[in-house]
Amino acid sequence: MIAQILKAFQPRYGLFSSFFFLIFLFLDEKYDFLSIFAFKRKKRHMRCRFAPIAILCGLMLMAGACKNRSAKNPTVSKPVKGIYDKESADRMGEASPSKIADTADKGAGKTKTWPRAMELPAPVKGKPEQLLRRTGYYVSYNANLKVPNWVAWHLTAAHTEGRNYRDGHEFYEDEEVAWPRATNDDYRNSKYDRGHLCPSGDNKWDKMAQRESFLFTNICPQNHQLNKGDWNDLEQQCRYWAKKMGDLYVVAGPVFYHGAQKTIGRNGVAVPDAFFKVLLSDGRRAKAIGFLYPNDGGDYEMDRCVRSVDEIERLTGFDFFPLLDDGVEDVIEAASNRKMIDDWQVEKAVAFYRDKDR
Repeated sequence: MIAQILKAFQPRYGLFSSFFFLIFLFLDEKYDFLSIFAFKRKKRHMRCRFAPIAILCGLMLMAGACKNRSAKNPTVSKPVKGIYDKESADRMGEASPSKIADTADKGAGKTKTWPRAMELPAPVKGKPEQLLRRTGYYVSYNANLKVPNWVAWHLTAAHTEGRNYRDGHEFYEDEEVAWPRATNDDYRNSKYDRGHLCPSGDNKWDKMAQRESFLFTNICPQNHQLNKGDWNDLEQQCRYWAKKMGDLYVVAGPVFYHGAQKTIGRNGVAVPDAFFKVLLSDGRRAKAIGFLYPNDGGDYEMDRCVRSVDEIERLTGFDFFPLLDDGVEDVIEAASNRKMIDDWQVEKAVAFYRDKDR
């Protein structure tokens, strides 16, 4: 009987009803409302017996109402405002949060279920790919090269802050990918840094996100000067833009101009010729920008490394931000270098880092 009443009880009214029910019980202790329903000789005995149970039921109803209210508004990543292409989203499909797409080559006959997330490129064509979902990012892993095809993440203003620093974290193997795979031994004495694609600095917001940023499936062999210099400057600039604009959709990865010409370690970890990073902002109007940095020790100013998203797509063969409306995508991905530099105020960033180095 009680279970049926609770089941029929409307959650949207539960919070208010339970509150007034508890007030009624409190006032009854003072003004003796329930005396009209009980014999005088049994009244106090009945109240003393049932009042604690009634109060407990009232508290349970309030807790249930609060739980139902919070369940109605789960946190979800927001799509780009006004430029989301539903047809593209339906074409790509959607995976559950815990599902990982299987490794698949072109023509392998395996069906991928691709998550719907604005930061994700379209499925890779003609290359090995295993999609891995981490706390702070997605990885398209290439088992032949032992490095990612790309890493993608949604960088929000809130994710640029936190107390989960990189201190004490060590690089470690990703056991979700097949052997052979990258290990610390492959980088030892290689003269290359273990370069993050989704940086540690973008993952201070969560303990597990920070730890997972040190998985080797998020790492590439990177020139030491690039890792500590220009690439680090770009990472800091992205966090500044995320704070200023509210959020960014980011994809970063290696570039191989003529396949893997060089490897390190006994597991054959491929050394990239360059690195790319593409950004999408959904501020008052959509805009995108790309960057390309050679994997050497050169000191390059940021505005000299600006590239259109279309150019990065031609170099890599990837299709970035496929959930964008086609009309919007065509315009922002083909923007000229001058327009991108002006829209993103890259020259201010160049001046800042030039002054900092002095």
